[in-house]
Amino acid sequence: MSREVKIAVLGGGSWGTAIVKMLTENLDTVYWYIRNTNAIEYIKKEGHNPNYLTSVELHTEYLKLTDDINEAVKNSDLLIFAIPSAFLSAELDKLNKPLTDKIIFSAIKGIVPETGLIVGEHFHEKYGVPFENIGVITGPCHAEEVALERLSYLTIACADKSKAKLLAEHFDSHYIKTKISNDIIGTEYAAMLKNIYAIAAGIAHGLGYGDNFQSVLMSNAIREMKRFTKRIHNIDRNINRSAYLGDLLVTGYSTFSRNRLFGNMIGKGYTVKSAMMEMNMVAEGYYAVKSAHKIKSKFKKKVKTPIIDAVYRILYEGKNAKKTIKELTDKLD
Repeated sequence: MSREVKIAVLGGGSWGTAIVKMLTENLDTVYWYIRNTNAIEYIKKEGHNPNYLTSVELHTEYLKLTDDINEAVKNSDLLIFAIPSAFLSAELDKLNKPLTDKIIFSAIKGIVPETGLIVGEHFHEKYGVPFENIGVITGPCHAEEVALERLSYLTIACADKSKAKLLAEHFDSHYIKTKISNDIIGTEYAAMLKNIYAIAAGIAHGLGYGDNFQSVLMSNAIREMKRFTKRIHNIDRNINRSAYLGDLLVTGYSTFSRNRLFGNMIGKGYTVKSAMMEMNMVAEGYYAVKSAHKIKSKFKKKVKTPIIDAVYRILYEGKNAKKTIKELTDKLD
């Protein structure tokens, strides 16, 4: 693959904006698909996104902004999807260009609700993209800290390590360090699961649990993640590496975490609907827990997932958060 690869970022939210910022440190041209035409015009005029990471000054001279997803796809070799999983299918329905000859990297931390698949599997099964052309961009990395140019780490996973390495080179800067992995399935499921555990951490915080309990919760969460990912894709992976444990910790503890914030509101008594309306952002873990619960129900051999089960009961069965978390505390060690 040529080092002159043309890259498009699809999605105008916080993470999409952060990815654009990182790429324009190294590339002269980045296509950026944003469906909001008003936002595009504002970015062109003012040099920053009016809705997300508003303090970030963007190198607009390097950007090809478009509200036509087909234009972005047509003119690019490598596509980075940063559209929330809940809206991905609706955006892809607009496509009339094939994806089979494209390299797809997912920066989406969730499950596609319509198919119950992680994003990489969705592109493979629905659009015929070969697995060697599918990759994942994961953390630990918050968009807000990228905006502040605080030192952050990305893990770039792809079955074809040469493609992961090439993309990693385009992210490297004085505030971004990158690591390469070939565990595309494990890293993508871990990115999905950590949002569920962050919701659990938020609920516990909202209920008044302290740091001592949070440490036990996160310790159990990483072991639960290990059991789940092992059943999904049993390879030799070190669950304590940054793409797994590191991403879990930053999402579970950080004040920037929208999933933790969402859980905190639930713990304080908000309904799911009212919490989402007040946040005005997507908490991927809300959709992920439903999918994770469905996936584990299909396992031939039962997997112990008390945290996933507790969050599912609170969010989807309307169980009392205080009582459910109290029951969970008796299942942790």
